[in-house]
Amino acid sequence: MVTTHHYKAYAKINIFLKIVGQKDDYHLINSRFIKLRSLFDLLSLEPNHTEEFSLLGRFDCELEQNTIYKAYKLLCHIDDKVKRFYAKYSIKVEKNIPSFAGLGGASSDAATFLLLTNSLCELNLSPKQLCKIGQNIGCDVPFFLSGYSSANVSGFGQIIEPFDEPEIQLDIYTPDIKCSTEKVYQKYSQTDKPSNTINPDKLSKLNSKDILDNYNIYELNDLYLPATKLYKELENYSKDWFFSGSGSTVFKLI
Repeated sequence: MVTTHHYKAYAKINIFLKIVGQKDDYHLINSRFIKLRSLFDLLSLEPNHTEEFSLLGRFDCELEQNTIYKAYKLLCHIDDKVKRFYAKYSIKVEKNIPSFAGLGGASSDAATFLLLTNSLCELNLSPKQLCKIGQNIGCDVPFFLSGYSSANVSGFGQIIEPFDEPEIQLDIYTPDIKCSTEKVYQKYSQTDKPSNTINPDKLSKLNSKDILDNYNIYELNDLYLPATKLYKELENYSKDWFFSGSGSTVFKLI
């Protein structure tokens, strides 16, 4: 019998997000990810009486598209213990992280599920193996698997370098705008690029506070301008705010 326990799936924000290339129709990024300890989904286990995989919670997608379900299916291919375990236990998710908001909620849920299943089912998968599985679910999953509070993230999201810095206090706001990551990246590819872009290698060496003190929303996130072309209301936050991921969450230093 598994003791009832809540597992926290934290949100993240991007202090900066620069697009540095493209490969196989996917964009290569250079970014600073910060874990938000004040915002998280809660995963827990409940008895499952269906003998089928059961996912409880309010989601914005069908089961087959859910990142937790995708993680479950990938783990089932590795070890039959996973299917047997989740025939007995349902996964319940209390959603607190807004969807379509650039906060990585779905990726964090998947990463948390991978970590707890690896432990509870005694799969003994290494961090590298988990990261490889996570990459097949979402680009942000490897960061959440790492457990780092702050990291420079590059490649397709699979290269994670911890960044040691003081914790910063942020005011975070998610407007009632659901940003499609796919559409924002498509619009980025169609949008003229500014000629005075900042070298991400320079940004990656600076503390997050120093970055926010010295640059603006357009300079720090290459996806903000294309996002405003799709969701014009985002222009309301061009002054004093910064943009996370492909949106719609904005933030600023307190």
